[in-house]
Amino acid sequence: MREPFNLLMIDDDPAMRDCCSQALSRQGCRVRLAENGEEGLAYIQRDPYDVVLLDLKMPGIHGLDVLDRIRLIDPDVAVIVITGYATVEGAVRSMKNGAFDFIPKPFTPAMLRSVVARALQQHQAACVGHADTDTTPVTSGTAALIGETHAMRRLKKMVRRIAASGSTVLITGESGTGKELVARALHHHSSRANEAFVVVDCGCLVDSLAEAELFGHVKGAFTGADITRQGRFHQAHCGTIFLDEISNTSASVQHKLLRVLQEFEITPVGSSEQIDVNVRVIAATNTDLSEQVKRGSFRKDLYYRLNVIPICLPALRERKDDIPLLAEHFFDLFNSKLRNGLLQNMTSGAMRVLSEYDWPGNVREMENAIERATVLCEADRITEQDFAGQLDGSLADHTPSGGKKEPLFEAEKEHIREVLIRHNYNLARSAKALQIDRKTLRGKARKYGLIQNHPPSDR
Repeated sequence: MREPFNLLMIDDDPAMRDCCSQALSRQGCRVRLAENGEEGLAYIQRDPYDVVLLDLKMPGIHGLDVLDRIRLIDPDVAVIVITGYATVEGAVRSMKNGAFDFIPKPFTPAMLRSVVARALQQHQAACVGHADTDTTPVTSGTAALIGETHAMRRLKKMVRRIAASGSTVLITGESGTGKELVARALHHHSSRANEAFVVVDCGCLVDSLAEAELFGHVKGAFTGADITRQGRFHQAHCGTIFLDEISNTSASVQHKLLRVLQEFEITPVGSSEQIDVNVRVIAATNTDLSEQVKRGSFRKDLYYRLNVIPICLPALRERKDDIPLLAEHFFDLFNSKLRNGLLQNMTSGAMRVLSEYDWPGNVREMENAIERATVLCEADRITEQDFAGQLDGSLADHTPSGGKKEPLFEAEKEHIREVLIRHNYNLARSAKALQIDRKTLRGKARKYGLIQNHPPSDR
């Protein structure tokens, strides 16, 4: 074995855990021990492993169910099933479910080390294979997910694994972490890739029009319905529908969505005809839906319908090693798009400033910051001074002396406030005036606290 390797053992027998840990630690493996399936899955969600040793017969979650969930979280990890209840049926089922090998108890340390060594070879080959064969364009699929930290590599593997399943997915994460990018990557790698990908901003759904927006309407169904119109679910037939900001839906909209997810039938407003729809549903939220369920603001039955396969996206501050890659990506993009490639690069000082910042707005905030710096840069390269004062005011100390300057984010806040007031807090008209999309405006208005006492309208 070549060291170091990370190995996780999930077994409720403390003597077996100790024996295997000693046998493998002496060979250079770093061994983490879990006494049940729940604990083991929590470790896998948090850290990457090369090999997992998994007991089938445990209290709580059965080993085969744990195996299924491991394959979803990390499809490349090699899982070796061990059990004292060795049967042909158990071996066949575990191998069909994606196990690398099956070892009946009792076994010798030499047998264990031999199987683990072969599993490590397979794991290395799988990782190399992904690196060599992924030629997806940078604007689509997992190639659009920039980053090489453990968290991002695991996320990309998970997306590839889940994409083919067709199961409903709930993506969670802070604002700006790239939930729509992940949803598009899931669609791109699925069998529905050549069909429609339809985005629904649930935060903009108005109760009185939500049913028509989602399910369509026939001519004359209500005042202003001059033509028959397809709804979003119909438009996504055979493709994918992405329900963004699902936590912002009202109780009425939640009820309507639940019926569709149960029956996969829609009834346009004003019609008695039920239309079958074949869609893959992906939802996203930046809040804890389980907490909303406890508070009664989100339906429990809808939550369970959506949360078939959960994906939690890490915040940028939790994967800071990816910041240089992201910064270079956005610099190349905006330098080419906005400055015709005239800027040479970003200085080490600029990169240091970006790496030291905590990015409460995550990747979206970084994208905006580098776009702004690219536009305003007066030299032939971006320096730390081009970010002075704009990152939530945290870099104001980099501003040259000679008079206090108003931080750029304060100027942006006041400008947005003025435009919202001018357009009576109508998001659609305000976004058009600001030349940004409505979703971006809504995020900025929330960030600056501009809509707390002024509920925005969208129409």
